[in-house]
Amino acid sequence: MLKEVLVVEGKMDTVAIRKAIEADTIETGGFTLAPYTLRQIEAAYKKRGIIILTDPDGAGERIRKFLTARFPDAGQAFVPKQQATAHNDVGIEQAQPEAILAALAKVRHHECSIQDEFTVMDLYRNRLSGCAEASARRDALGATLGIGYGNVKRFLERLNHYGVTRDEFEQALVNLDK
Repeated sequence: MLKEVLVVEGKMDTVAIRKAIEADTIETGGFTLAPYTLRQIEAAYKKRGIIILTDPDGAGERIRKFLTARFPDAGQAFVPKQQATAHNDVGIEQAQPEAILAALAKVRHHECSIQDEFTVMDLYRNRLSGCAEASARRDALGATLGIGYGNVKRFLERLNHYGVTRDEFEQALVNLDK
């Protein structure tokens, strides 16, 4: 049984998670986030901790951003988009149990002391921005590091906010370029 409570978007996400792991979930019901749901999330956050596991799409990112601002110590888990896509639909409910377990094995926490380890130049020098394959490379590297996909600005923010070390970054790049 997972100690933390997983915060997901819908009932089918809960079904997919229960195929992978025994865990309690709270469903946001989309971005509406009713006051009752927010109270549930807050109680879980204070008592057990929460892990935000939203869909790898625009709506999921908006929900994640809102919840992270409200619950800054929440864990962050990301299922890569290609592993959460089936039948022309993107979502946690489409992910296989292995993808969910891999995401939960790489949970990151927002760092209280934000580091300035990585810069836009790091991304540019490593073909993570400014070239045709940059988006695909960020997607693959984000999956390896457990920080999810993001545009250049968001990816840089996640590198610096989720405690990614220079060694982790360099090793992930070596593996990416194999």
